[in-house]
Amino acid sequence: MIRVQKAGNDDPVMVHEAVGVFSNTDDLQAAMDDLQSHGFMRHELSVLADQEKIKAKIGRKYRDVRELEDDPSAPRTTFLPDETVGEIEGAFIAIPMYLAVIASTWIVVAEGGTLAHAVVAAIASGAIGAIIGIMMARGFSERRDQDLRDKIRKGGLPLWVHLRAPEQENTAAEIMRKHAARDVHIHDVPLYG
Repeated sequence: MIRVQKAGNDDPVMVHEAVGVFSNTDDLQAAMDDLQSHGFMRHELSVLADQEKIKAKIGRKYRDVRELEDDPSAPRTTFLPDETVGEIEGAFIAIPMYLAVIASTWIVVAEGGTLAHAVVAAIASGAIGAIIGIMMARGFSERRDQDLRDKIRKGGLPLWVHLRAPEQENTAAEIMRKHAARDVHIHDVPLYG
């Protein structure tokens, strides 16, 4: 349930949020973990989307995060902690390796090859698949890291927290400040914007 402010006939329904800006991913992740341990749901926490999505949605790049922290049209996404990035990288490596092993083994067996040929083909193709996967994982990780560095250079990493109840305002603000967030404040944004 999202805490909303009732509106008149022509006024949009407003959602209350806490927002704070972090200087690094460690503080951001610590605040998110702390917020979740205090009853905030994962889907109530969002961060600024990547530069391409920002430009596509608002039609321009931004120079400073202050331009977007109170902008309801700023595109948001879920923050990927390092553990999740590691899992994604593992999938990038495992899937091509697995597909290469299965395909090469199937081809060798279909062609009437021996078990030894199938094993050699599986090892060789698995290695090639793993190398391709490693390159894809590195590319993903480098894009994520570059995006985070760019955001930090432009003023930081904003975290938005949807508030379901009035007592959550102080809790969210205190937790963000405890983890080195700056410019922590409560604002209202349209529910559908």
